[in-house]
Amino acid sequence: MNKIKKTLAGITTALSMIGTGQSLAGDASKSLAVDLLERGLVKADTAFINENVHSDYIQHNPLAPDGLDGLLGFVGYLETLKDPIAIKPVRVLQENDLVLVHSEYDLEGKKAVFDLFRIEDGKLAEHWDAIQDIPETTVSGRTMTGGPTAITDKDKTAVNKQLVTGFVNDILVNGKGDKLTDYIGDTYHQHNPNVGDGLQGLGTFIGYLAENNISFYYSKIHRVVAEGNFVFTQSEGDFGGNPTAFYDLFRVENGLIVEHWDVVQEIPTEFAHDNGMF
Repeated sequence: MNKIKKTLAGITTALSMIGTGQSLAGDASKSLAVDLLERGLVKADTAFINENVHSDYIQHNPLAPDGLDGLLGFVGYLETLKDPIAIKPVRVLQENDLVLVHSEYDLEGKKAVFDLFRIEDGKLAEHWDAIQDIPETTVSGRTMTGGPTAITDKDKTAVNKQLVTGFVNDILVNGKGDKLTDYIGDTYHQHNPNVGDGLQGLGTFIGYLAENNISFYYSKIHRVVAEGNFVFTQSEGDFGGNPTAFYDLFRVENGLIVEHWDVVQEIPTEFAHDNGMF
């Protein structure tokens, strides 16, 4: 009888997870991505890397060579640094075969980092990232990684993903400023270090760019990862006349975007591979 009850409980759990659109492999995929950072990079656990990373691992970090051997070589490089690397994962999202980790790194200074992984056959198969120095102060007073971390409203994943994708396309790609209030209301907590809270803070920043003839636009969304109330977008565009990677994370509440984190990184002209940043 106990065995039957346990089986029925397992079926019920599986069905509930399917109902929210959560992958049954979600926890395992998240753990795999976090472990690569905490064990593979921080602890230089090459046995873990050899076991859990595809031999043809595709790398998009500009400084790290391609493939499994390239990753192992990069880990070896990290070991040569004067101060050891430390990584504190703050948020982890998973949708289908993509896992996003939002972290604070201690890597030659404090850094805000988004690592995006693709999982294939239970192994890490591809990696993208963007990294930005964390300043001592920010306009809003909020840190680049602080704020809520709990994933809620998993039944609203699809509609929240549609909302954020619409915002990035309408406002950031196509410049439809008149539609801004369709996506953002009275509450908008800002973690970009150069932008204040609310629509007023956003308007002040845009005004500063215009007054100083600083170009800023998104040209294309490459990937979107959503889980519940959090939606991440990976985009490219231009900032200050330089090709730029924009990694944005949004929190949605009651049908509106209420919080934003990002990492902005200039796209270099030289790479350790031929894959580009996207």
